[in-house]
Amino acid sequence: MKKQMVEFGGQPVGIVVPENGRLRFVAVKFHVHALDGGVYNTMEELRRAIRDHIANWSDDDPERVAAAG
Repeated sequence: MKKQMVEFGGQPVGIVVPENGRLRFVAVKFHVHALDGGVYNTMEELRRAIRDHIANWSDDDPERVAAAG
């Protein structure tokens, strides 16, 4: 596998870079920055992590408040 863009909800949110047979996530959007540097076995595992992270991102989360400006 080569570097690959990762989309969520139709928007690019990062890239994955192959690393020792796994995938390292590099976030390019602030709302997924907490996942930056994470290593995943599959794209599906990464997508699930993104989905879960965004679903648990509350309105009083300091990261979300900062991202909203």
